[in-house]
Amino acid sequence: MKCRHCNSELNLPLIDLGSAPPSNAYLTEHTLRAPEKWFPLRVLVCTNCWLVQTEDYAGAEELFSADYAYFSSYSKIWLDHAKKYVHDMVERFKLDSSCKVVEIAANDGYLLQYFKALNIPSLGVEPTAGTAAAARAKGIEIVEDFFSTRVAKKLVGQGIQADLMAANNVLAHVPDINDFVQSFALLLKPKGVATFEFPHLLKLIAEKQFDTMYHEHFSYLSLTHIVRIFKLNGLEVFDVEELETHGGSLRVFAQRLGSAAHAVNVRVGNLLEKEADAGMTTVQYYSGFQAKANLVKNDLVSFLLEAARAGKTVMAYGAAAKGNTLLNYAGVRPDLIRFVVDLNPAKQGKYMPGSRIPILEEARIREEKPDYVVILPWNLHAEVTAQLAYIREWGGKFVTAVPSLKID
Repeated sequence: MKCRHCNSELNLPLIDLGSAPPSNAYLTEHTLRAPEKWFPLRVLVCTNCWLVQTEDYAGAEELFSADYAYFSSYSKIWLDHAKKYVHDMVERFKLDSSCKVVEIAANDGYLLQYFKALNIPSLGVEPTAGTAAAARAKGIEIVEDFFSTRVAKKLVGQGIQADLMAANNVLAHVPDINDFVQSFALLLKPKGVATFEFPHLLKLIAEKQFDTMYHEHFSYLSLTHIVRIFKLNGLEVFDVEELETHGGSLRVFAQRLGSAAHAVNVRVGNLLEKEADAGMTTVQYYSGFQAKANLVKNDLVSFLLEAARAGKTVMAYGAAAKGNTLLNYAGVRPDLIRFVVDLNPAKQGKYMPGSRIPILEEARIREEKPDYVVILPWNLHAEVTAQLAYIREWGGKFVTAVPSLKID
């Protein structure tokens, strides 16, 4: 395989997670009786540009199908994050009703609804039919397509250009990262701003967050990668913020290359230096990650086996993509975790891909009174433990596996 950015041969492995079905390919009663598509799940490192990337086996159209079941609005923390983002961007860049906001991967309108409430014209681009329909139900205009230079040129031809473009947790999801970034340079107004949020590779490696690696995540990014990729595709990074979301993320601010509308903030240089000091452009930095992931996996399996031997009941919360990576790599099945609870009705009544653990509504926790609830989206630990605090009434405990096994 060749690097999806610089086209160099990929020879340095980071981790081999065996094989798994696409992480959002939830099963129904009907598909439960049919074979599943499993693909190898290997992550490699380019020793030329140092981009970390999943080995290609499935196309984006197969991974992000019409029944794609991730809806952003079912997390209060994420909604609060989106609302604050809107407030901050409006304040910083003086956005008003004369401006145009475009969000790429608008999902169910979780973010654009707040611009709409401020009467700031907005447009979403979203390829998955279910989430696009949910956004339209909120009165948000949606272009149902994968964002690309083709789509950007079409929008520009219709007289649409953006003062602000938002791309939250989508940059890692695109197979052709060069074309994707070029699309922003095309659609931005001459002094427009684009913001990108994505999990920070520095945190992923440090915190052993291997469960965030799945087929839908084509790339794993640092600021070092982004500065290079953006510069070669018509954008300049002028600011960066470190966020707590998704276990540690970056928010990168970019403008058209040569625009000079915004001075480059000292934070950019500081973070680049921090990444260089960590050794992110050395082979040694990526060694040993497999062993760390195996330790996390083995500790989880040992806990589940011990709980089963002791006659304890274990259930899980959050039918998240990262949970599917963890469960499938660990070989966990319904004999060890009876069911997974999720607030999203689009997932309830279905089954986790690979592990085939049933997904149920939260009421089942009160009915079953489990001894343990494994929080699969560990990044939402505070939200979930507050929401399910009632399990302590019968002595129930919470469990997280990443970065290490924790029972509280």
